[in-house]
Amino acid sequence: MNEQRDDLLREFVLDVPDAELEDLRERLDRARLPEAETVHRPSLGRSRWDQGVPLEDLVEFVDYWRNEYDWRRFERRLNEIGQYFTKIEGLGIHFLHRRSPRPDAPALILTNGWPGSVAEFVDIIDELADPEDESAPAFHVVAPSLPGFGFSGKPVATGWGTERIAAVWVELMGRIGYSDFLAHGGDWGGPITTILGARFPGQVLGIHSTYAAALPGLSKDGLSADEIEWIDATADFWKTHAAYAKQQATRPQTIGYSLVDSPVGLLAWILDKFAEWSDTVDSPLETISLDRILDNVTLYWLTGTGASAARIYFESHDSLDPELLVDVPSAITMYPADISSHCPRVWAQKRYRNIVRWNTPDAGGHFPSLERPEYFVKDLREGLRAVLAK
Repeated sequence: MNEQRDDLLREFVLDVPDAELEDLRERLDRARLPEAETVHRPSLGRSRWDQGVPLEDLVEFVDYWRNEYDWRRFERRLNEIGQYFTKIEGLGIHFLHRRSPRPDAPALILTNGWPGSVAEFVDIIDELADPEDESAPAFHVVAPSLPGFGFSGKPVATGWGTERIAAVWVELMGRIGYSDFLAHGGDWGGPITTILGARFPGQVLGIHSTYAAALPGLSKDGLSADEIEWIDATADFWKTHAAYAKQQATRPQTIGYSLVDSPVGLLAWILDKFAEWSDTVDSPLETISLDRILDNVTLYWLTGTGASAARIYFESHDSLDPELLVDVPSAITMYPADISSHCPRVWAQKRYRNIVRWNTPDAGGHFPSLERPEYFVKDLREGLRAVLAK
């Protein structure tokens, strides 16, 4: 019998069985919802979300998901981009890969976080690989699914934290044929990209990140009022808005039962973060399409990855090496509504010691490739152009 070698790259064509989509619709039909929240409910405003996802909003999402949402549209888009699969260290790794028609284009790996997925990148990959403007830089784009996310394998033992994932990304890029490459990341992709730049300067040409981690113990002395406000907002976020992270860092298996068994529970758990972390007044639908949010949630549902994706917190929450230093050229963008990762430049440059571009846009949140895709592409290009020039 001929067994397939683990180190082979195999094309991955997605075709979810109709029975799985019908099961999802049946579960949505049988959903049992709680009563409405008891906080004051104005017609618009953040206070509607003070107890979590408002019932009115969830009912709207569930109704659309059950009656109008088309998974096959998203499935076709993934197949159109190009999907592949390989095994590294015994674990299956799924990734999108779009080669640029420009032979001199550098390679670029994009890493998402939680509760995102490769759905964050489907609207920008074509423009990054084959820009309409011939003067714009182009890239061979790779977007892998993190271990435990999407169609990548689910680790069966501990040890799959951000350090190991970064090393696997280097192996993946080399296996595809990219001996050196650029890296971008946000959310969990931020620490992974930071590690890539610090641990693998021989392969990583430079990084772009919407996350910057300060070294521990730095003083606020000399910071501006705006920078201190940033720091205080981030501290408040981790003190009063991070129960989800504590739960997933300490008991991912427990919350996982709900996330894998109940599509409505999964939707609410993820939608809560899209609402809180996007740069909006009332609803994430102000900046992100309903279809794209449901593409992301449905990907979690069909792959049964509610528990396995949550375990990245168990593996790596607050685990970044305090002595890790990045010397490759780095471009960093701090979006104003992404309060979980705000870091003043004077702090960031203690760790990222070769910052070639620092950008603070006037709008945007935690999911910039979905909230402001055109701006995100422009910023990513300009940042990586500065990195390559250095």
